[in-house]
Amino acid sequence: MSSSPSKLSRRTLFVGAGAVGALAATVSVLPAAQQAAVTPVPKAKPERGGGYELSAHVKQYYKTTLV
Repeated sequence: MSSSPSKLSRRTLFVGAGAVGALAATVSVLPAAQQAAVTPVPKAKPERGGGYELSAHVKQYYKTTLV
C-alpha cells in the first residue's frame, strides 16, 4: 500500500464532477423557472353574468359521459 500525501482519488474526483454538473444544471434551469412564474392575466367578467366557458376539456368530458 502506498501512502500518498494527496487525498485525491477517483471517487473524490467523480463526486466533485457530479456536484459541479448538478450545480450547472440548476443554474441553467433557474432563469426559465422565473419566467414561468409570471401570473396570467385574468379574463374580463362577462357583462350579463355567467362565466361558463365550453372548452375542449369540457367537451371531452361530455363525450365520456355518453351512454
